[in-house]
Amino acid sequence: MTLDALPPRTSLSDYVVRVLRAKMATGELRPGEHLREADLAQQLDVSRGPVREALALLEAEGQVEIKRHRGAFVSVLTRQDVEEVHTLRAAIEALAGERATTRLTADHVAEMDHVLDAMKQTSGTVEPQEAARLDLAFHDVIYEAADHARLRRVWTSIRSQVSFFLITRNINFPDFPTVGYPEHHELRTVLASGDPAAARVAVEKHMSGAYSRLRQLELPER
Repeated sequence: MTLDALPPRTSLSDYVVRVLRAKMATGELRPGEHLREADLAQQLDVSRGPVREALALLEAEGQVEIKRHRGAFVSVLTRQDVEEVHTLRAAIEALAGERATTRLTADHVAEMDHVLDAMKQTSGTVEPQEAARLDLAFHDVIYEAADHARLRRVWTSIRSQVSFFLITRNINFPDFPTVGYPEHHELRTVLASGDPAAARVAVEKHMSGAYSRLRQLELPER
């Protein structure tokens, strides 16, 4: 199924949200780009109602900015955005790591190892979007293993923003082929140890790396 193919049993607004999130995550829709309702409705073969609902939801997530009398625009990354998303993610992922380390199944570990194998195969030619996809796939397993529905919903609400941040980080610091595998493998080892306290420390250490790189970028304050 292609990205733009309408999946079964989903609302049209959910479909539009999914497509727009993906286009923003891959850079097809750039920061500051005008999101015209009529154009999007035509491109996605839906009415303007679902597009309007999708834009409102994305605005609530911080992915879109709706300006009075001007319309919707893809949000521009600012230092405040980076700080807010990082601190929120660090808090929820520490909890996810603590819970996951005592709940990991053999299937969870196998899934992590599958992603790690793919990370290990990356080279200097890896696309920033692919690096971000692998990074998120690994962390998705942690949230799944945490077995906490509300925690997972919070992660889902910021996941597209994290993807955008990771892509920005990978574009400006193309070191994923050298740091992606060892950093995530270290985290996997700690998570598999069954020690919640050690898992929290490992998650906090892991989170600080990407954040420190993003802080080096010249971004507007807010």
